Amino acid sequence: MNSNLSKKETDMGSVGPQRSFASNLPRFTVGRDHHGWWVVLDREDRVGGLFSSEEAAVHFAAGECAHQPGAVCRAKAGEVVELEAFAADHPAFPVVPLSTRQARSAA
Repeated sequence: MNSNLSKKETDMGSVGPQRSFASNLPRFTVGRDHHGWWVVLDREDRVGGLFSSEEAAVHFAAGECAHQPGAVCRAKAGEVVELEAFAADHPAFPVVPLSTRQARSAA
């Protein structure tokens, strides 16, 4: 037995508080949904949303976690990220294509 280790260290197998695997994961994931909107998913299911740009999505997520390093990650290229309420094209949440919205605002 190494004499430099305390009894607690040898009994516990490590030094310091144990962190769960889940606490090491980023809280927010930023990616695109099947419509092309930028999505922020919160692992804690507290907030999230749809955004028109990646910059806006990252800005929102970073602000929600007080710019904590490692709290926001980008989904893998080509991975579709969905907000469940919007993914099924539920009638309560109609998705209007950008070109249609632009036409409406010009009218």
